[in-house]
Amino acid sequence: MNNNTIVKVLIVIIMILSTIIFWKDKSISSFKNIIDVVSHRVEEKEVIRKGITYEKVIAITFDDGPHPRFTPKVLDVLRENNAKATFFVLGKHAEWYSKTLLQVKEEGHEIGNHSYSHVDIKKSSEEVIKSEIEKTQDIIFKITGESPRLFRPPFGFYSEKLLNVLKESEYRIILWTETQDSLDWNHPGVDNIVMKILSNAQNGDIILLHDYAEGECEAIEALEIILPELKKRGFSFVTVSELLELDTQGD
Repeated sequence: MNNNTIVKVLIVIIMILSTIIFWKDKSISSFKNIIDVVSHRVEEKEVIRKGITYEKVIAITFDDGPHPRFTPKVLDVLRENNAKATFFVLGKHAEWYSKTLLQVKEEGHEIGNHSYSHVDIKKSSEEVIKSEIEKTQDIIFKITGESPRLFRPPFGFYSEKLLNVLKESEYRIILWTETQDSLDWNHPGVDNIVMKILSNAQNGDIILLHDYAEGECEAIEALEIILPELKKRGFSFVTVSELLELDTQGD
């Protein structure tokens, strides 16, 4: 049973229950509360945090690049470990460092949209959100010849406004597995990044790292430890789209 079918079944079940509650209590507010629960659960289904759990695959993702100093070093480590990853790029950085973005694409990695200026989705209008996404999409297409189909909202924030903007597009909203936020942007130290990821690694995880952060990029040194160890444990590395495709094949 695929995700869409599960959502539809869930909606039918909850709608039936909501009707019963409505007629029992004769309460408009009770009915509205149930509808709010349905809307929230449907919204949750539109946000991806994890992939399949029946295969030993992991998706490594990077935010906020590209950066000419850090991203090539990340690519070096990925290449040495025969690992593919997904890079959620900022439009302004792609615009400034187009050669680095093109290198990401040429080395076989996936490129996703992370907005143009790291906009706060919760505080932005639909018009601003749409502009940020479309401007970044146009920049990525101009540089790589491909349009991204994955969007990661800055800070992991999403809202009804974002869903409204994306509902007519092919974009899927990608976050990360709750236990796999490395917090590397906050410079916790390489050892802490490594421990956080390796101690929580499970099938289908989407790991969050950054190929740009103010100061040093601790993800580079951490990757040199994380990737070989995960390989020893039998994991292989896929892009987010490959992870989602495996989920489809398993239905």
